[in-house]
Amino acid sequence: MNVHLELKNVSKAILRKVNNTRVKIQILSNLDLQVQKGELVTVMGASGSGKTTLLRLINRLSEIDSGIILLNGKDIRDYDPMELRRKVGMVFQVPVVFKGSVRDNLAFGMRLWGDDMDLEALALEAAIPGNLLDADAGQLSVGEKQRVCIARALANRPEVLLLDEPTSSLDAVSAEKVETLLLRLGRERNLTMLWVTHEREQALRISGRILTLKDGRLEEYHA
Repeated sequence: MNVHLELKNVSKAILRKVNNTRVKIQILSNLDLQVQKGELVTVMGASGSGKTTLLRLINRLSEIDSGIILLNGKDIRDYDPMELRRKVGMVFQVPVVFKGSVRDNLAFGMRLWGDDMDLEALALEAAIPGNLLDADAGQLSVGEKQRVCIARALANRPEVLLLDEPTSSLDAVSAEKVETLLLRLGRERNLTMLWVTHEREQALRISGRILTLKDGRLEEYHA
């Protein structure tokens, strides 16, 4: 087996306000997970079960309380945070674009890393029409913005893509387009993907391995 991403005994608690009092709540408890290179794993769970927290831990937008997370067998804390976030990209539920044109958004990562990726080719790969490259990114539809965010993540040439309900804020037509796009990109780039969704039908449609996050642990889902 070629284990690409592994979580061992990962625990995380967060503070939540309950009746005007901040209470420590255990979100993840001794969680274990192995994801193979190029595998797409979906994660379901009730609201507040820790799905987004799980993703944020993997690229260190949040820090684990205990346990270890390994990327290519190396503790993610041993990577420079910027290097880690280049290797482990993340697409959020609500797309957020930077001020400026679509071209400016796509070039952000390239400028950061001194990369010379072809912007037009990247836009084509992410199904962004060439005539939108010089459009104001803030004026795009939500579906178009999400494709820009996906392309912006791809510009970093990630090995792993974390997807936090990437289609839930879209209308049905846009959601289908983004889902199809992500599945195609995953195959073409051999991306390891962890896809959080609240839609059972979507999970069944896109992934051969479905996990449910419940009581701080991941369980195999059986339809």
